[in-house]
Amino acid sequence: MTQTEYKPLNWKPVPGIGYTVTRRPDGGMHYVFTDLDRATLEHWRDFALEHLYDSDRLTRNLYDLRQVKEIPEEAIHFAVEANSDPAARNIRLAVVVASPAVKEAVEAIAAQTTVPGGGANIKLFTDLDEAEAWLSRPLESMV
Repeated sequence: MTQTEYKPLNWKPVPGIGYTVTRRPDGGMHYVFTDLDRATLEHWRDFALEHLYDSDRLTRNLYDLRQVKEIPEEAIHFAVEANSDPAARNIRLAVVVASPAVKEAVEAIAAQTTVPGGGANIKLFTDLDEAEAWLSRPLESMV
C-alpha cells in the first residue's frame, strides 16, 4: 500500500447507532459518539476489533466524546477489551471530552490495559485543535 492507499473503512451508518466514523486524511479513523447505549457499544466493539485484527502499521485515531455525558460500566469493559488487543499498541489515540466524568472513565480504561507493553498511546483533550496537533506529531515518536 502506498502512503495514500488505506485499508477500506467498511463502515456504514446504521439507524439507531450512536456514533459515526470517517477515515482521517492520515489513514486513521475519526469517531464521533453521541450515545453509548448497548446497541452502539456492540456495533462499535465489533467494528473496532475487526479493524484491529489485521492492523499492521502505526495509526492515528480520534475519538470525539464531547456529546457523551457519562460512560457506562459496559463501555469501559468493551474499551478495555479493544485496548488489550496486541495490535492496539500501534495506535496513537486522542480522546476529546467535555465532562469530568467522561475524562475519569477514559483514564480508567487506559489504566486497565492488560497487554504487556501497553495498548494504545492514549491522551485526553478538551480541545479538538489540541488533539489534532498532538495526532499530527510524527508517528515514529510512538515507538
